[in-house]
Amino acid sequence: MPSSFNLPFVLSVAGAFLTSAVVAITYVWPAVGAMPRHDALRLLAAFHAFRFLGMNFMVAGFVSSELSPDFASEVGWGDLVAATLALISMAALSWRWSIAIPIVWTFNVWGTLDLLNAYYMGVRIQNPGLFGAGIYIPALYVPLLLVSHVLVFTVLLRPGSDKQAA
Repeated sequence: MPSSFNLPFVLSVAGAFLTSAVVAITYVWPAVGAMPRHDALRLLAAFHAFRFLGMNFMVAGFVSSELSPDFASEVGWGDLVAATLALISMAALSWRWSIAIPIVWTFNVWGTLDLLNAYYMGVRIQNPGLFGAGIYIPALYVPLLLVSHVLVFTVLLRPGSDKQAA
């Protein structure tokens, strides 16, 4: 095993993914799946409105000073864009804008790709300790967010979901 491989961190992230998926399937999906499409999407987008937390990677002292400023900036600004798109999605769904569903697609694709990019970049750091207090973002919050993105895709792709929009 390479010396940069951090088994406790990997197991923590894997456990968060597993638990997030089980909770989503057992508790969240039955409720969200029964909702009208716009209401379900608005609820799921609301969870992502808190993505501004990723901006903390750019806060001095929150993370190690050795953490790459490029990583921190890309993660922070990407999350802020995702949070903004989530808020716009919530407004568009609430006010039944004709472009609400394309806005949700934009938010969900952006948000998913942003999180996957952050994980890809984070793996190259090789020392999760550099995240400092931010360690809980990739270890707990990101798995929750990615599972939520899967739920959004499921609602968007669900057959007959257009009929529920009324």
